[in-house]
Amino acid sequence: MAVNPISMEMKRLLSTMVGKGGSDLLLTVGLPPTMRLQGRLRPLNMPKLVPEDTVGLMKSITPERKQQELDRGGTTDFGFAFEDQARFRVSALKQKGNVGLVLRLIPSKFRSFEEIGLPQHVKNLLNRPRGLVLVTGPTGSGKTTTLATMVNFINEEMDKHIITIEDPIEYYHEHKKSIITQREIGVDVPDFKEALRRALRQNPDVIMVGEMRDLETIEAAITAAETGHLVFGTLHTTGAGRTINRIVDAFPTQQQEQIRTQLATSIVSVISQVILPTADGAGRVAAYEIMTMTSAIENLIRENKCFRIDSVIQTSSKQGMVLLDDFLYDLFREGRISYSEMMRFAQYPEDLQKKVKDRRSDLAGAEG
Repeated sequence: MAVNPISMEMKRLLSTMVGKGGSDLLLTVGLPPTMRLQGRLRPLNMPKLVPEDTVGLMKSITPERKQQELDRGGTTDFGFAFEDQARFRVSALKQKGNVGLVLRLIPSKFRSFEEIGLPQHVKNLLNRPRGLVLVTGPTGSGKTTTLATMVNFINEEMDKHIITIEDPIEYYHEHKKSIITQREIGVDVPDFKEALRRALRQNPDVIMVGEMRDLETIEAAITAAETGHLVFGTLHTTGAGRTINRIVDAFPTQQQEQIRTQLATSIVSVISQVILPTADGAGRVAAYEIMTMTSAIENLIRENKCFRIDSVIQTSSKQGMVLLDDFLYDLFREGRISYSEMMRFAQYPEDLQKKVKDRRSDLAGAEG
């Protein structure tokens, strides 16, 4: 795992990023180093990078084994600790024959439910002895942070054996009330499927799967949830209905009915999220969709009527459920996000547009 000593240039870039509170650093040939700050790309006041620059920067932080993977496959991902200042998730890649780097800053401390804006009642789900909790959303939507918040809550409040399976490990957890075993794909175990299969023999109470990216991993996660474990997993989907359909569609047609039945009994909750810039441009805020399993939703999954799940979520606010569009609307009404950002992430923009229009008419009527 040896790497060359980190170069002074890379140290300077990472210190700048940490100091300014950037979320990502993009190093691309032909452009100056670029930082993502409050969701927007900001080029640093530095010369454009040439091929020798990006190769040198890559080599100064990339383990030899990962450099070989980059040469063979054109991409490699790994976690990287920058002195005692921060940890980064790094993706090194080839593009147009040159080396590029994308570094994502991993916050150094765990965030609370309040800090990430996740409703408090979600904590109740973490007391479940078994089942599948899915955290979904596009890349960069904060799924990893949400999972880390949940795992840390269990770690602080309960005596459990928690196994995390990650590629790469991002947040490092210390043992608190729980024992935490963190396994990294490619370092500790070959792949997600093998790690999940082995996990069932390692006396876990909770299993966190960094990404349910293939049929075998999805199948193993469902089995683990059915056999008495609380399983957390992520998918790149938005919305509960779409998430369930995505899982079912991963299976051959002849298995899909059986999978629907398994999902109906094993899913505890689907939490979808997006991250938006705040209206004042000073930060970012998360918006969530939360579905928790009820007998009504269970029946819809079994009957292959997931398109009706949104209606059930909308009428189940007393059970703590909320649609993404309703969460977005509340953020907009509170002045926390702009109208354009709300519409950019809306699942049903026409409906939201009408809702805003009706509210403005009501307000105008009241003032009149």
